Amino acid sequence: MTRKILLEEHEIPEQWYNIVADMPNKPLPPLHPATKQPIGPDALAPLFPMELIKQEVSTDKWIPIPEEVREVYKIWRPTPLYRAYGLEKALDTPAKIYYKYEGVSPSGSHKPNTAVAQAYYNMKEGVKRITTETGAGQWGSALSFACQLFGIECEVYMVKISYHQKPYRKIMMNTWGAKVFASPTDLTQAGRQILGKDPNSPGSLGIAISEAVERAASDDATKYALGSVLNHVLTHQTVIGLEALTQMEKAGDLPDIVVAPFGGGSNFAGISFPFLRLNLEEGKKIRCIASEPASCPKLTRGEFRYDFGDTVGMTPLLPMFTLGHNFVPAPIHAGGLRYHGAGVIVSQLLKDQLIEARAHHQLECFEAGVQFAKAEGIIPAPEANHGIATVIAEAKRCKEEGTSKTILFNLCGHGNFDMSAYENYFEGKLQEHELTKEEITASLAELDTPTI
Repeated sequence: MTRKILLEEHEIPEQWYNIVADMPNKPLPPLHPATKQPIGPDALAPLFPMELIKQEVSTDKWIPIPEEVREVYKIWRPTPLYRAYGLEKALDTPAKIYYKYEGVSPSGSHKPNTAVAQAYYNMKEGVKRITTETGAGQWGSALSFACQLFGIECEVYMVKISYHQKPYRKIMMNTWGAKVFASPTDLTQAGRQILGKDPNSPGSLGIAISEAVERAASDDATKYALGSVLNHVLTHQTVIGLEALTQMEKAGDLPDIVVAPFGGGSNFAGISFPFLRLNLEEGKKIRCIASEPASCPKLTRGEFRYDFGDTVGMTPLLPMFTLGHNFVPAPIHAGGLRYHGAGVIVSQLLKDQLIEARAHHQLECFEAGVQFAKAEGIIPAPEANHGIATVIAEAKRCKEEGTSKTILFNLCGHGNFDMSAYENYFEGKLQEHELTKEEITASLAELDTPTI
């Protein structure tokens, strides 16, 4: 009985997969925040190195992974694929469950897959400093790790509620040389604007993005890096699914269902896009499900329209499922999923009904995470628990229907720095939060951005 399916170093993919090449309906173009007209690659030059801009607008199916990036990947890649026999037994399900474990990376999540690539391309263009935002801290710690590898300064704006909930994430970033600020701050005009309206603001990813973008745009030696949402970020993460596809072939299996948590899209894209390629190219019927929090349900209850990627309105307008850029999510412990919008590619795929979305409540997710930890031994990050909740629901459905499905999910990171969240769960301090229809309607009503 095989539990772990491994690959050799030489089996690390040599190319990233760009799903845009295979999409029946290509994503709509981004719009200028002032003129509301489509923008070209040059408009992104103040924020990103040109090679990343080329990838952002590329329609090439395969993008070569630089050898220098593959060499860094070898520190932790290829990551293991496990058959979850323990969870299958605990659920008494006929389903076969596999998980790709990204928690073996130096920062403990899937985020370095794009952080290393982005830091590399910035280094090649002589960038001295990178600014970014982070929710729960996984992205900030990944970029801090990557920047120190390539000799670049890193400045992180961390959502204030997570800054206080997850102090060890901040210390990780400091250890790798990054400066970390609790956002909103009084260091930027965007931060001061938010604090002027709400001095006790818990922060949000949208606010932190505004601060990081402002800092980058005001300094020629500084660029900005985003940990999710954008096309090039989602493309870099497909190294996960490409490896998983090879591992599933070695196991003599192919998933019927692929699941991943959803914040902005990089986690979900990373595991699912290479399998969606089989649907688009070969007519397979693999169901790909994005799992989001009920307190921030942009995919399941948001609106598909143009909106800003940040709160203040500094980014281009993106066609995406959104709850409105002014939306401030409840301070749940899955900080990496507290984002008002969704990646453009994922949004178009959902609009075209090529993927599915599910929303789960916080207590259901922690219950799922604890059950997984007891069965498999790994304590998942709160974000990962959302995917596990979907997996358990699908496995129970298999039992009820008497069908045997193969389920694959991305265990995107461990929860070793999230013990306060588990402590609050066990002590009954975690609260459920679900948005009302009126709250969503009111948030979307504030938008004056173009509808689609």
